[in-house]
Amino acid sequence: MHDDANKRRHEVTRLLHAGDQDALLSAVYGELRALAARHMAPERNGHTLQVTALVHEAYLRLVDEDSSSWKERRHFYATASSAMRRILIEHARVARTQKRGGALRRVTLGSADTPMELDVEQAAALHDALEVLEREDARAAAVARLRFLVGLSVAETARQLSISERSVAREWTFARARLYDLLGI
Repeated sequence: MHDDANKRRHEVTRLLHAGDQDALLSAVYGELRALAARHMAPERNGHTLQVTALVHEAYLRLVDEDSSSWKERRHFYATASSAMRRILIEHARVARTQKRGGALRRVTLGSADTPMELDVEQAAALHDALEVLEREDARAAAVARLRFLVGLSVAETARQLSISERSVAREWTFARARLYDLLGI
């Protein structure tokens, strides 16, 4: 089973370098759906954007980019996750302009003891704050995106970034503090 997973990972990397978009979509579709489902999980019930639509929109944006810039599969999935987040923010902004008001969304930057309510403007501010953090400390931003936006555990984040769990915990502590500062919380 471990060998099959390694073969799939290598196949995705090979397809990324080959530029075969049809074969690539077939190879990554299941993982992109799982990633989209994680992004959609905190969204309100009855969200007009569905998981499948999010996958397709993100993939279209990805293939429009210069795919030769993707180093390997991990970079591809990080780029896909970022595209999905941008799509959800854009979708929320459009919905907000069409209909003033709107429900708040419960999200956390830490433990369940410190929940934050974010409306559409605050979600956009969080997106902007993550981009500032990316310029200041790319690894801390990567940890924040995987922990906060994708919902990965410390162990999953460590595996994804090929760093120790202790490093993830340290980066996560820094990233949360910096994001609180940038958001004025």
